[in-house]
Amino acid sequence: MASAGPPGSESCRNSPIGKANQWLRNSSSSAGSAMYLIPQPPSASSTGLSSAPASVRWNSVAATGGGASSRRIRPAASSWPMRSASRLVAMPGTHEGAIISNGNLYCPKTPRPLLELGPLARTATKEQAADWEREAAELARHKLGRLTADDADGYHRVQCPAAMGKVRCPLRPASMRLDRDRPEILPPPDHPQACCAQQTITVPPHVLAKTAQKHDYPSPAWRRSYARRTGAERGFATAKDPASNDIRRGWCRLMGLTPLMLF
Repeated sequence: MASAGPPGSESCRNSPIGKANQWLRNSSSSAGSAMYLIPQPPSASSTGLSSAPASVRWNSVAATGGGASSRRIRPAASSWPMRSASRLVAMPGTHEGAIISNGNLYCPKTPRPLLELGPLARTATKEQAADWEREAAELARHKLGRLTADDADGYHRVQCPAAMGKVRCPLRPASMRLDRDRPEILPPPDHPQACCAQQTITVPPHVLAKTAQKHDYPSPAWRRSYARRTGAERGFATAKDPASNDIRRGWCRLMGLTPLMLF
């Protein structure tokens, strides 16, 4: 045990190590366990406040006897980083330079706030709804457009949004003659990849197979389609509600397929 004097002496008890050991003995929940302090250098990850002495907060604690095992005193839970309540959108990666997000391919210079756009809140005001629809429309302009349907093997081709006239980009000189109401890519990628250098790129089936949806997420069309689930769940709840229809197991005692189809 590291100490400032002989064990049991006043200088040892009053030292930071001695005070820390006294705190550990008083707070230990293992009966008959002997605990001692092993000095450790402070680490960048050990932050936060605790009721323990400072020497305990920055040191490794070993316990012997009474079934105790080696452990490390960690700061209070409230001091550890908490996940943000905002929705986090996963970025699986890229394909030929295009960003893969929510089952679609987007321009490499798509603003990240647009890629992280989530569903419209139910409590949103009219102004917030208008801003959300504007951002959703701008996100759709950055999406690579599909040119062909899936072939027999699941491959299809897509094209740069600037080549399709949805955005303005210096890498596509023809797009710079479009109206300025379209988003403009500034600055363009320093090292253009296939999605920017070629007219079209081929998308294999495995790139978007697990995340592709009928409607772009979170577009107004996706929101309207998803809202149908609420109506279906509400209908099922009403059908099984004892105060209304009360349709549950055992309510129909007729035999055969015909009554089951009718009721």
